[in-house]
Amino acid sequence: MARLVGCTVFDPAGDRLGKVRDVVVIYRKDDPPRVVGLVVEIPGRRHVFLSIGRVTSIQAGQVITTGLINVRRFQQRGGEVRVMTELLGRKVYFTDGSGEAVIEDVAIERDRLGMWDIGQLFLRKPKTSASPFAKGPTTFADWKDVREQQSPGEAQSAEQLVATYSELKPADLANTLLDLPDERLLEVAEELSDGRLADALEEMPEDDQVHILEALGDERAADILDQMEPDDAADVLAQLPEDQREELLELMEPEEAEDVRALLKYGPDTAGGLMTSEPIVLSADATVAEALALIRRHELHPALAAAVFVTLPPYETPTGRLLGTVHFQRMLRYPPHERLGAIIDETADAVPATASAAEVARMLASYNLVSLPVVDQAHRLVGAVSVDDVLDYLLPEDWRSHDGDESTPHATSANPGARR
Repeated sequence: MARLVGCTVFDPAGDRLGKVRDVVVIYRKDDPPRVVGLVVEIPGRRHVFLSIGRVTSIQAGQVITTGLINVRRFQQRGGEVRVMTELLGRKVYFTDGSGEAVIEDVAIERDRLGMWDIGQLFLRKPKTSASPFAKGPTTFADWKDVREQQSPGEAQSAEQLVATYSELKPADLANTLLDLPDERLLEVAEELSDGRLADALEEMPEDDQVHILEALGDERAADILDQMEPDDAADVLAQLPEDQREELLELMEPEEAEDVRALLKYGPDTAGGLMTSEPIVLSADATVAEALALIRRHELHPALAAAVFVTLPPYETPTGRLLGTVHFQRMLRYPPHERLGAIIDETADAVPATASAAEVARMLASYNLVSLPVVDQAHRLVGAVSVDDVLDYLLPEDWRSHDGDESTPHATSANPGARR
């Protein structure tokens, strides 16, 4: 299975249809679980169901199909189990009484009738060493040699599943998490690092953000909010009752909480409510080389890296008076030792923190910009609003999960309600 997930799916002509993200099985009374289909990610990051009957070949690194895919979003049905997201990490007991183990991988095999079933299991037994870095021994077993048994309230291990998500971009990770059953979603959220989970939460609808944070408990929620961009953290906290919001702010790091409190003062449909309070701010004496070094930071959002803002001291928001903007492209035209004060674009307008989202959108569109400085009544820089923040506000609330009117030449819709 580990080698199958991520494999490219092709039609008979060799055209790429998508990538395998999971395998769907159904349990049987006395026999190993039977494979009924694959979860395939097609362009647009949509997960769809591909019936195993439409798979003609599964080889190393590729899956060949008949070319027919129903592009309706995958929805798990009762009795179905997803191998990667639900089966891996489950605890099993050996029927011979020799102990327990955790499923780390499974093999699927084709029988003489052409049906695909789960074959061998790759299991890890409990570790025998006291070392925190030690792992238990591994072994192979057939399905008939083990039985599942999970105690009520016992969480299923998500370590193996989290490892498979390590290369996903935040938006893809968010979509993948939201496709999981609720119980499994929370188990995976528990296992993810604070920073990784924060990145994924920033790409989710606010209702889902609140649900996950509430389930994780106040202390872990505060740690995750610390890792989120201040504007995203403020958006989440704005959805909570005032007493709960204040409790989480008290648990956050003081500096992070201060930034979030400042953003909460503004309406959600204003420049102040949409902005981030952590743009790149430099003095007029700073050089092009210093500015480019800050822009190079890996964690910096591309929209915020498009420009630096030159102000009088202090250089943390709210800063001294805003002097102007220096765009990344302009910096590339000057030598590294050039002072920013000498190349300021003084024609670039700032927006007041009270400006409406519509006004901000018009300015970004009119001047072909990806970010704008936001100032208070004293013309002090209080933040920057980027085009992605404005799009988040202008698009429908369900834009992340909305399928739209996309069409695929390989799609079949003879019966829109039928999945297989």
